[in-house]
Amino acid sequence: MSRWAERDLDVDWDQYFESIVVVCPWSKAYWLGKRIDITKWQGEELVRPLGNYVARMWIYQGSYNATLDAIAGRMNEKYPQDEWLFSHGAHGTPVPVLIQQDRQLLTQARAKNNLSNNKASSNE
Repeated sequence: MSRWAERDLDVDWDQYFESIVVVCPWSKAYWLGKRIDITKWQGEELVRPLGNYVARMWIYQGSYNATLDAIAGRMNEKYPQDEWLFSHGAHGTPVPVLIQQDRQLLTQARAKNNLSNNKASSNE
């Protein structure tokens, strides 16, 4: 895993993954299991397959939001096996990122989480 982000941008990724457990319960375990890669975005031409990672967070060091949305859209078309999202801000990542995730694994996790939520609400 590329650790330049923690060193150069002083991001506490442990704290970030702890903070999103409510909305993404599996992320902390994947982070602790070294299954999430964090690396610097260097352009669309340098995107690589996830390999053994379940996600890669590409730290983007430019103006963000609209640009990140456009890039994520292009990447979703170009790499249908992955799901691309972007994040930054009050309820997002501490630095602007593009998130590359294994689409099949993410779909399974969402389905499992929805089943858990449905069971909990039916027991109330």
